[in-house]
Amino acid sequence: MENAHRFYIDGKWVEPAGGTTSDLIDPATEKVYATVAMGSAEDIDRAVKAAREAFATYSRTTVEERIGLLQKIEKAFVKREREISETVTQEVGMPISVSSGFLLDWCKLHIAETIEILRRYEFSENLGTTTVYKEPIGVVGMITPWNFPIGQIFTKILPALATGCTMVLKPSQLTPLDGIIVAEILHEAGVPAGVFNLVNGDGRVVGEAISQHPDIDMVSFTGSTRAGIQIAKSAADTIKRVVNELGGKSANILLDDADFETAVENAVGNCFFLNGQACDAGTRLLVPRNRIEEATNIAVRVANGYVSGPPSDPSTTLGPVMNENQFKNVQKYIQSGIDEGAHLVAGGVGKPDGIDAGYFVKPTIFSDVTPEMTIYREEIFGPVLSISAYEDLADAARMANDTVYGLAAHVTGKDMDKVRQLSRELRAGSVYVNSPDFDPKAPFGGYRQSGNGRECGEHGFTEFLEIKAVVGHG
Repeated sequence: MENAHRFYIDGKWVEPAGGTTSDLIDPATEKVYATVAMGSAEDIDRAVKAAREAFATYSRTTVEERIGLLQKIEKAFVKREREISETVTQEVGMPISVSSGFLLDWCKLHIAETIEILRRYEFSENLGTTTVYKEPIGVVGMITPWNFPIGQIFTKILPALATGCTMVLKPSQLTPLDGIIVAEILHEAGVPAGVFNLVNGDGRVVGEAISQHPDIDMVSFTGSTRAGIQIAKSAADTIKRVVNELGGKSANILLDDADFETAVENAVGNCFFLNGQACDAGTRLLVPRNRIEEATNIAVRVANGYVSGPPSDPSTTLGPVMNENQFKNVQKYIQSGIDEGAHLVAGGVGKPDGIDAGYFVKPTIFSDVTPEMTIYREEIFGPVLSISAYEDLADAARMANDTVYGLAAHVTGKDMDKVRQLSRELRAGSVYVNSPDFDPKAPFGGYRQSGNGRECGEHGFTEFLEIKAVVGHG
């Protein structure tokens, strides 16, 4: 890729301040497929300076101008669709069926939704004798993860552009190439110089420089709870806003009246989506005690139907996890489940039969998992589903809420009164009822150690805005 050794700062591709590079490893082959430049605090300084200067003018653009810009981005994105899907498949091992389908649709839906919100959004309101203005917060530092790379980038840059903010983006050091494509798309669309800036690098150097920088007004981070805590601490000295979307250990509750064939199949699919590396996946399947054997049998059959193989092959339904460390971590969790007495009914330690290279994990199901077990309590981030029994709906709610996380929950059942009541009792930022279609209007974010703030939809706009009250002006 032409720009892999350069950064996008102030509307131009520029040479890094230093000469450090990093190899990118294909998770399906374990081979190096590219190298990228790694940034420094000096590179962040340059990017922040450009963003600060651009904010003076971009923050004053009209809604109509920003809508026009987003429409140009939409057109430029469509022209790069195939390259995007192939790049993400190589970067993260996402099956091509997902990267060329759901991922692209997800991005396009968010662009369209952002435009629609911007058309109707009220940036001022009158309250008594006061006019309340909603103004862009300023320069936003963005740090995005590797598991859903370009999707998470769009989640952040779209509302920032729509509200009049400028930004500095650090994609994951493991999946930087799709971020470079984003920069090229924004350049083609005519985003003004300095509004969007890209610096690749690791969290220890570049992420820390973003978090601490006094001229960055807000940090928007998606990633692990451990990293989110460090970012919040680093940002504290400058009192900047920090929006953290962090880890999860979500429950998926099946009511007794659910269609178990469909519900369990959906539950396995939800857990294994993105090769088991989705932060809101329902990795704890909770079922009525008298139906745990039935649910387990269905889950085993579904899991055994997954096809592990090259992510570029359309027939592959389960790709590798991200890297060697991730693979080893997932293996430790699977072994802990065995050692602590959970019933291993599908998969297990090691790679799938016939696969020697790549960080592939067997699609794994545990049954009879109890709340004190490690695999019940800790985020695994791999294709590992735990099945547990509950006694009644009160017990199901208690079990679901028995976690330090609160990103998401899932509920399936036919009695909608019970479904709604249970949904209200769950301490989670999102509750997905009966495996719904994706809704770009829905805010996304977590309770407790799953983070703070919200992304997506109209609620996502508010994170990028400051509130000014002009009293006596109403």
